[in-house]
Amino acid sequence: MANTVTLRSLLTSLHSAVVELVVAPAGTEITVESVALLDGDDLRRPPGTAADLTLLVGVTETDALRWFDDLALRPVVDRPLAVLTKVADSTALAHAARETGIALVAVHHQTRWELLLSTMRGVLDQSRAPASDDGLFGADTDLYELAQTVASLTKGMVSIEDERSHVLAYSASDDSADELRTLSILGREGPADYLRRLHERGVFDRLRRTDDVIDVPADAELGIRRRLAVGIRRISGAATTLGTIWVQEGARPLSVDADAVLRGASAVAARLITRIANAPTNEALQIQRLLGARGGGVDIPSLAAALSIPTTGTAAVVGFAACGEFDITGLAPSIRLHASAFRRDSLVTVIGERIYVLFSGAASGTAIPVWTADAVSRIETRTGLCLRAAVAAPIADLDGVAAARFEVDRVLDATTGDVRVTTLAESRTSVLLGEIVDIISNHEQLRDPRIAALDRYDATHDGAMRESLETYLACFGDVRAAAERLHIHPNTVRYRIRRVEQILELDLSDPDARLLVEIQLRM
Repeated sequence: MANTVTLRSLLTSLHSAVVELVVAPAGTEITVESVALLDGDDLRRPPGTAADLTLLVGVTETDALRWFDDLALRPVVDRPLAVLTKVADSTALAHAARETGIALVAVHHQTRWELLLSTMRGVLDQSRAPASDDGLFGADTDLYELAQTVASLTKGMVSIEDERSHVLAYSASDDSADELRTLSILGREGPADYLRRLHERGVFDRLRRTDDVIDVPADAELGIRRRLAVGIRRISGAATTLGTIWVQEGARPLSVDADAVLRGASAVAARLITRIANAPTNEALQIQRLLGARGGGVDIPSLAAALSIPTTGTAAVVGFAACGEFDITGLAPSIRLHASAFRRDSLVTVIGERIYVLFSGAASGTAIPVWTADAVSRIETRTGLCLRAAVAAPIADLDGVAAARFEVDRVLDATTGDVRVTTLAESRTSVLLGEIVDIISNHEQLRDPRIAALDRYDATHDGAMRESLETYLACFGDVRAAAERLHIHPNTVRYRIRRVEQILELDLSDPDARLLVEIQLRM
């Protein structure tokens, strides 16, 4: 069952060196479900339904005050619950927050916004994740709860990092947190001398190679406290390092069974990280809902606010599929990179065996198809993998995005990649014919049993009647052209067509008969 995330619990999940509550007119027990990042340009756009948490990036005090004045004129439901900013030390801003009933949270000036956004979304995503039964650590454990539980059991301060040493989750800190812990949580690299000593001692190599809990002594000279560390390794399949759990010793010694706790926590973390990696993120779910892939009613303004995209202006949807048999989902990061370089506000998600890109506020014209063709070409050149794509553009507004994805799917279902980038308008014949054939194929009563009789004749007599019929019809009844394609004498074609007419009991000079046979042969 999903856990409710309150403003208090979210701020508690973050390090005191990262954020500090300034004012909270409505208290801190308010429920938080969404977070969005806004810059100065976003503040000047027409208002929409706000995310619960708003991170103001690169916004000056003057712009923030002007925005709060604007918020005061909006209905309460269109205001965020809390605003996080690096200019929160302003008395005027604190007053504006109180007047509008919005919590104001100060963000440390060295904090990386992308890390803070990722961390906060991680807390929200994990609160929605399905429960897992992990014994000691509880059925509803997520990475943040795991970090807090390990901290309680070991009497230390815990951080859980991925394989690139990026902090995924951490427990609450006290005054005994050292510089390395603070810098790690801020998304900064630790002291160079200390990291060099860890490398020299082989700590990182051992974490990658073994499941042992490693005791890293304190370094009084550099002001670094003692730590325990254990690698997080994939439980099944090839041995893969997923990250590391670090426990910093504080003012009191670590518990005597800290090693055993860490070994158990490592196994739990491996399952959680694998589950998170395999599950769609909250952002992916929101994009998929916008694209109509999750069913139910869709609140377009709320989704747009949560995804930080404009609700007005034309949009475009591009769908990518594989030419041939290979897993296209691994190309999602490359497509996301190409799309972000083209439009910073582009959104990318994977649904089934297709990758979709949404461009909001996209102008009409040829820019989207040109970008799509370039992306297909570049990815094929780099990877050797063949992609095909369908474009739906322009879309009048975000309300039409779900229908646009359906249009893209219609095109991809009916085309094979002979043309790498296409649209419904360009492929309408193939699309409509394919859909007609699909409808007939799904209704047994619409299947002509005479075609099955023709196939049985070929199987019994080692004939080529079906191939000859298909070629004859493709050549519009031109016997000589059909004979050239089949590499046989024209008289042989004439004989076979007469024999086909006998087997099918129809006259191929009848236009209706020819139309029916052509459709039936496509099934």
